[in-house]
Amino acid sequence: MEEGKLIGEISHYFSNLSVAVIDLSSPLKSGDTIRVAGGEVDFIQTVDSMEVDHKKVETAKKGDSVGLKISQKVREGYKVYKM
Repeated sequence: MEEGKLIGEISHYFSNLSVAVIDLSSPLKSGDTIRVAGGEVDFIQTVDSMEVDHKKVETAKKGDSVGLKISQKVREGYKVYKM
């Protein structure tokens, strides 16, 4: 599988909401394709919508902590790549 560019790391996961918080080291926008990898998990998904400070945003910048609906269970420390 293509690795992509490392853009952040999972800092929290809300299992009841299937939402991951990603600390970004590069910008991210709606419509981007991301890959989440760590442990036995490795999957690709499209960013449909994301939130910064509980407000919906189209783009997030380096340094933002962004909340995003995620298709599989993840853990803190998993890496996030932009494809």
